[in-house]
Amino acid sequence: MKVTVVIPNYNGLHFLDKCLSSMGAQTFDEVRTLVVDNGSTDGSTSYIRENFPWVELIELGENTGFDHAVNVGIEKAQTPYVLLLNNDTEAEPEFVEELCKAIDVSENIFSVSSKMLNYTKRDIMDDAGDFYSVIGWQFQRGVGRCESVYNKPSKVFSACAGAAIYRKSILERIGCFDESFFAYLEDIDIGYRAKIQGYENVFCPTARVYHVGSGSSGSKYNDFKVSLSSRNSIYLIYKNMPITLIIINFPALFFGYLVKWLFFVKKGFGGVYLKGITEGIKTCRKNCKKVPFEFKNFGNYVKIEFELIYGVFLYVYEFIMRRLGK
Repeated sequence: MKVTVVIPNYNGLHFLDKCLSSMGAQTFDEVRTLVVDNGSTDGSTSYIRENFPWVELIELGENTGFDHAVNVGIEKAQTPYVLLLNNDTEAEPEFVEELCKAIDVSENIFSVSSKMLNYTKRDIMDDAGDFYSVIGWQFQRGVGRCESVYNKPSKVFSACAGAAIYRKSILERIGCFDESFFAYLEDIDIGYRAKIQGYENVFCPTARVYHVGSGSSGSKYNDFKVSLSSRNSIYLIYKNMPITLIIINFPALFFGYLVKWLFFVKKGFGGVYLKGITEGIKTCRKNCKKVPFEFKNFGNYVKIEFELIYGVFLYVYEFIMRRLGK
């Protein structure tokens, strides 16, 4: 076997038929499919056993979070590549094959992000790889735009873990997903750590998958998601930015967090957002293992800093294009 598909599941019974059926219809033969169930109470596990006996099932008994679930799957994988896939997806038949082709291009490629499309409006993008910015904002490249704009392979800051392939040998060097995050921004964190070591994350437009979005959290904005995301944004900075860069970037970060807070105030989540930020500041040293600065990676930090600045301009450009309907 060449690749293990790891699908974390928490009460996703209504998604499983489409997701697992699409895995069963893949053109790529060297693949095993593993579902890690996070204590579902909706009959997910019995449904998988009865309808998809070829799927390997691990039951954790309780909701341990996205990060722990995928780490369990990664540990069980005895293949060169691990493909993470959300349960609220439906992949095209060539999906796994195209991701394998893309990561095979170079041993320096850590991850490959797929072309994630809106589940109902299938000509509209959901994600063409994730980016991060010097103002502390993470964003999905391409979200809401026409899918025809994103037909070329490209480098990205990190792959979206909702549908991406990873090189297991590099995971063993840099560490798996940080379980202190529980869920949200862990894919930016792991992509960041890989970039510090000089590895690449890329986007593959021919690996197509349709994504519902917020399948486990239930909505785009809610207390759980806003609180965790805001807390984890602090963890992300603390872990990966050397203190010198945190000081240099502080004015931009302060501006970014202020604007984001005003946004969430308008949405009715201002207090939840501030609570998450406060928790992140109070607990980051206790919960997070900071990436140690090594001078050999100095050039990589410089490249990353320029990418973070570029991320602001890319966000603004995509925002304008989206508003213009282009």
